[in-house]
Amino acid sequence: MKTTVEIADPLFQLAKAVASEEGLTFRDLIEEGLRTVVAARKRLAAEPFRLQDGSFQEGGGLHPGVKWEELTALAYEEEGSALKR
Repeated sequence: MKTTVEIADPLFQLAKAVASEEGLTFRDLIEEGLRTVVAARKRLAAEPFRLQDGSFQEGGGLHPGVKWEELTALAYEEEGSALKR
């Protein structure tokens, strides 16, 4: 299929030079690049996002007797006092 695509002059010149150095036609280089990009995007779309496990290891985390609610209250208290300065 024939199509028309606008390419920035510097990129066009660079691509033509690379194709020439590698003994490829400009068309071959463009097709190779498009195949590479399309394949990479398909791979990314096929792989579900996995959030890294950020849980605490055994023995880590909060110290005995410390509650999340207390930490939250302290954090907001400090934030509020910083805003008043």
